Amino acid sequence: MSVGLEKSMDFAVRIVNLYNYLCKEKNEFVLSKQILRSGTSIGAMLNEGKYGESDLDFIHKFSIAQKECAETLYWLLLLYKTNYISEQQYKSLSDNANELIKLITSSIRTVKRRINKPVNR
Repeated sequence: MSVGLEKSMDFAVRIVNLYNYLCKEKNEFVLSKQILRSGTSIGAMLNEGKYGESDLDFIHKFSIAQKECAETLYWLLLLYKTNYISEQQYKSLSDNANELIKLITSSIRTVKRRINKPVNR
């Protein structure tokens, strides 16, 4: 498993645990469902992209993962600002999400550079 896939799986596990905490401890069912969807779809999109049919398919799937990660950051901030999660929880999860965005962005850029590289003949 690549570093990005492993980190996205670890992040998804944390998001599932957050979802369970929000439902059981905070009786919060709307925002928690949103973050569950976006936070767990990151790894799913990365995994799909890994087996993409082409470089463009790879970029497309990784771009969706990038957007899902950005959405997850939004929900984390909202949960923090509405006192559903602590500053420590927010910081830890948002640090993980930002690290994922950097990895995803780097992967997209690498493939784009490869696609746009002139062919030497």
